[in-house]
Amino acid sequence: MKINIPLMSNNISRQDLDVLIEYLKGEEPRLTQGPQVIAFEEEWSKWLGVKYSVFVNSGSSANIITMAALKYMYGEGEVIVPTLTWSSDICAVMYAGLKPVFIDINPQTLAMDENEIFEKITPKTKAVFLTHVLGFNGLTDRLLAKLKEKNILLIEDVCESHGATHNNKRLGSIGHASNFSFYFAHHMSTIEGGMICTNSEEFYDTCRMLRSHGMVRESTLDKTKNFYKNNYPDLNPQFIFSHPGFNMRSTELNAVIGRNQLKQLDEKNLQRVENCYFFYQNLESKKYRTDFIFEGSVNYAFVLVLQEANDQLRDKVQKALDDANVEYRRGTAGGGSQVRQPFVRNLIEDNLWTKFPKVDHIHFYGFYIGNYPGLEKNKIEALVSLLNSI
Repeated sequence: MKINIPLMSNNISRQDLDVLIEYLKGEEPRLTQGPQVIAFEEEWSKWLGVKYSVFVNSGSSANIITMAALKYMYGEGEVIVPTLTWSSDICAVMYAGLKPVFIDINPQTLAMDENEIFEKITPKTKAVFLTHVLGFNGLTDRLLAKLKEKNILLIEDVCESHGATHNNKRLGSIGHASNFSFYFAHHMSTIEGGMICTNSEEFYDTCRMLRSHGMVRESTLDKTKNFYKNNYPDLNPQFIFSHPGFNMRSTELNAVIGRNQLKQLDEKNLQRVENCYFFYQNLESKKYRTDFIFEGSVNYAFVLVLQEANDQLRDKVQKALDDANVEYRRGTAGGGSQVRQPFVRNLIEDNLWTKFPKVDHIHFYGFYIGNYPGLEKNKIEALVSLLNSI
């Protein structure tokens, strides 16, 4: 029987397109970064509960700019990173010239194991770059207290967890800075796009400059502009480049879609939460893990993990999903353990991945399946029935 569940369906709606068409019908509508981007940044900041946001062309760009700003503002050192994340998190640390230090996962949240974080903090540690995986909350009060005590910055990757919370505060509003992605398959989309968020005016200012080639004219701080103007009198103030920056700006078109999508985000997230609870309440817990910590979570995917390392069952699950035309990803977020990837293996000691058995289980025996508004309950029922019958 074909169940037919794609990873995502209609994340850019007809209404989104109509809003964009109306904008384009305006008199000489601006297309490059301008007032729509600024409005989207302000509306997003208000929704999230932070002072500042910087809209960029992708979540990966948000990662890169954030790590570059971290390096320029706080110097060289180590950044603690997950083994289960998207590759761009680790790449961003590497591009910034910082050293990634890897951590195994907590199987109940898929985020970093806080006890391992504590063990690997050293005087060189600048930040913990924590990924909230597939809609789960990866924070604990204990972790936040320890990082504050050690004066270590928390950077949140919320690219997969828009609207999830910790202690009723939205993820991304808690750390020193946070990154979001608005890729097609995520909770909301601007086609391509990302956001950097922070309550630090200086961090925000640095990210604004880095987004646009490192140009000082992008700064919002008079003290920054005056510093460079006074110390570099031989340069045109309109063309002073403070750091080796990037062109990671987005467009007015992406912002128009983002502003419209944001209006619908909370309502759509409620449907995702309802779908998720229904899925796990009916899934066979003897075969599959159902003991995830769901408090505060807003999952845009059903995470399917075998209870035991069973190659035969895994292969049967894959075949059943393929035959039923249910789209999935093996290894969950980012394809599983990042320390097994070629770009990481060249940097680490041989067989380092053997030291992370919990993420290895996800790597070989974990999947995710799409969860989105509009996914009919009868399809979720059919999916659960199929999985339970294997």
